[in-house]
Amino acid sequence: MTRARVLITCEHGGNDIPAAYRHWFRGHETALETHRGQDPGALALARDMAQACRAQLVCSTVSRLLVELNRSPGHPRLYSDITRALPQAEKHALLVRYYLPYRKQVESRIVAALRACRRVVHVSSHSFTPILDGVRRHADIGLLYDPSRAFETRFCLAWRQALLEAAPGLIVRRNYPYRGTSDGLTTHLRRRFSASQYIGIEIEVNQKHTLGDARRWARLRRAIAIALHAALKSDA
Repeated sequence: MTRARVLITCEHGGNDIPAAYRHWFRGHETALETHRGQDPGALALARDMAQACRAQLVCSTVSRLLVELNRSPGHPRLYSDITRALPQAEKHALLVRYYLPYRKQVESRIVAALRACRRVVHVSSHSFTPILDGVRRHADIGLLYDPSRAFETRFCLAWRQALLEAAPGLIVRRNYPYRGTSDGLTTHLRRRFSASQYIGIEIEVNQKHTLGDARRWARLRRAIAIALHAALKSDA
């Protein structure tokens, strides 16, 4: 992807709860350790991709159970079951302290990059639980994008092909286990930037890998990063 700057983000990189808010989570410590509290492995992958592509990295390690950085204001899951019942002033304070600064930082990095080049490739790093609501997810990696945006479609095809070459046997699916057009940071940014300026992709990795054997997970991260670099160098 010639003449493009790369930005890597990770919205669910940890399960930290700042000290001022920990009393809200008494009795909910177990939830913080599950996929509800963070995306295990997503931050390590984000760092590896950023290093391989010499890309900027924006990440958060504050738990999504405090405020969901990958949802829009007004979305029913912007706040979790733990924080949804808080007074409106408290919820607004969470937006001001954590949500808005993160979103503004990502947007400002894109604006700055577009001053220097014609296009930004934004990869948002996530992981997904192998079984949700009793249903097993049949994929190792998902690439989420907007099919109506030609650059995103072609980029994901190139990245998928490079992934299959770097790690044969992987099940790599497009717009799975979620739709790339569902509410999220990339969807918001598509409204902010044109299709010729902005390519927004979410990568979702099955947590059977991120929580499995550490050496195998390190090898998979490397394969993903190498494949991303190859896709960026292609004419997709």
